[in-house]
Amino acid sequence: MNKINFKLFVLLLAVAHYPFVAESQQTPLFSEYNYNPLVVNPAYAGMTYGAEATLSNYGYFNAIEGSPKNSSLTFNTPIAEDKMGLGATISRDKIGVTTNTIAYIAYSYKIFFGAKNNKSYMRRPNWQIYNNKVFSFGMTAGMRQLNEDLLELGIDNDPEFARNISATLPTIGVGFLYNTADFYVGFSAPNLLGSQIELEENVVASNPLYGYLGYRFFPNYSENTMIKPSALIKYEAGAPLQLDANISLSYRNIVEIGAGYRSTSSLNFLVGVYALNHILLTYQHNARFNNSILGNSHGLVVTFKFEGFD
Repeated sequence: MNKINFKLFVLLLAVAHYPFVAESQQTPLFSEYNYNPLVVNPAYAGMTYGAEATLSNYGYFNAIEGSPKNSSLTFNTPIAEDKMGLGATISRDKIGVTTNTIAYIAYSYKIFFGAKNNKSYMRRPNWQIYNNKVFSFGMTAGMRQLNEDLLELGIDNDPEFARNISATLPTIGVGFLYNTADFYVGFSAPNLLGSQIELEENVVASNPLYGYLGYRFFPNYSENTMIKPSALIKYEAGAPLQLDANISLSYRNIVEIGAGYRSTSSLNFLVGVYALNHILLTYQHNARFNNSILGNSHGLVVTFKFEGFD
């Protein structure tokens, strides 16, 4: 890709995903919402049986320069006899010349409606298998740093691109999660302040809305294989509604495979391995079609459980 075409490509990416000149999509559609839920919903904090930390990255092996890249580090743990949860997240998204960095802490409060699940399948670490009938409410508070290096584009004689843009904004978010042993549904709004804060004429933060649900079941009464269909819907002003639908199969909490469809014209594939009863490694591949200029992407999610093992 020659220099001129690359600048145009980067500009199109920036306007389409993190626009400051024109408001549109500013947040990514998280492919790992089933494997790092705290980046989507603070109500997940403390939902598991013990503390856990998750490191994820996406897009860093994409050969196309300027394509979307995302990385995040999260930690959460139950407290107060599992009635509450605490968590923290730091994430960084980069696309073209635009970088979006978010850091926040999360708090959740839970109401229990039933006993814990005691199925024999769960004798291994309870990866993503939570207490029966729990309603969780979560809140976040933090900061968001927006940077756009417009001078790197080298666009002359246009005042909109005559200087770099940088802004630091406070963020407050909420989320809800209802979970049973077989079913879960959640909703979150990670940036309630949204467009109420505008530091500059062309720096306006958006407020994406996430809704997701999933189901867990054992086919033919088997306790060795679990099938997990799930879906996430994202709405953000100025951008089309996005859908991420997936289905995965987990065998005895040892290995997991899955596939799905994303409405941005791509297919998702994943392979997960539960290693040493403490670590979950999940590889994800996003294959785009319809001659997308972004190309295919790869991602990796690593989760470590500190406690809560049989």
